[in-house]
Amino acid sequence: MTENNSREPGNNSYEAVVVGGGAAGLSAALVLGRSRRRTLVVDAGEPRNAPSAHMQGYLSRDGMSPAGFLAVGREEIARYGVELVRDRVVDASREGDFTVVLAGCRTVRARQLVLATGLRDELPPVPGLAERFGRDVVHCPYCHGWEVRDLPTGVLATSALGVHQALMVTQWSKDVRLFLHEVSEAELTADDVRRLAAARVTVVPGAVAELVVTGDRLTGVRLADGTVHDREVLYAAPRAVPDNHLLVALGAELRETPFGSYPVTDERGLTSVPGLWAAGNASGFAEQVVNAASRGYRAGAAINGELLMADLDGEAR
Repeated sequence: MTENNSREPGNNSYEAVVVGGGAAGLSAALVLGRSRRRTLVVDAGEPRNAPSAHMQGYLSRDGMSPAGFLAVGREEIARYGVELVRDRVVDASREGDFTVVLAGCRTVRARQLVLATGLRDELPPVPGLAERFGRDVVHCPYCHGWEVRDLPTGVLATSALGVHQALMVTQWSKDVRLFLHEVSEAELTADDVRRLAAARVTVVPGAVAELVVTGDRLTGVRLADGTVHDREVLYAAPRAVPDNHLLVALGAELRETPFGSYPVTDERGLTSVPGLWAAGNASGFAEQVVNAASRGYRAGAAINGELLMADLDGEAR
């Protein structure tokens, strides 16, 4: 597929512009392209799941590499005339249509705008953790649990939600230790203590100082007091940082969640701003690849319907 970073000034108006070239953005673009809508995808090329060697739980694509998945998606949208540029959107405004400003100094117009900008994972600042992330340091049992099943497993608690994660992980390993790290024992509820005991999760108080790596594999977790716990897998929940600056710039209503600020949308992904849509992790924290693709598809189909009805209403006047 040809990726153009510049176009003639007269060709800078689109029926739909999609910001973000991940599963959600490409899925929306695919539907729009097949609906014969002039569509542009602006992709900064920073997918959230880049550290992972494979993705799981996507029927017919289980085990496929994230990079390979996106490459196939880019080829598919190109078949229907969808344009893709490698660039970053730095600003957007709306006065009738949307005006979208790219970092590469190009400005485009769009009747409908899809934000599929995802989010960024901010990892706990534990020495050695970032280097292992996506390998033997993981964050989601549904994404990685099967691959690390039955191994000595740790869960790093950076909030009280670490208890829930430790309980979930016992479906994949019966040797689980919950490192309280930034959580005090006093923060555990009676239900937490009861469930952890029932699941035979070992609770380890105290801060984690670093990970122990031997021969390019995780072998242990060292506490601040010097104690080392032999572990081969560590679950660590990153802090989600949504990329919502364009939503803010366009005046979309946001809702506060424990995982950041996300737009208020209807079931199709339409925000409080007419013509502005959110899909994938731009609309919520917990969207896996398969869910993000579904959200993108739904938004793409809804946008085609909105454009069709708007044009028919215009003709009828």
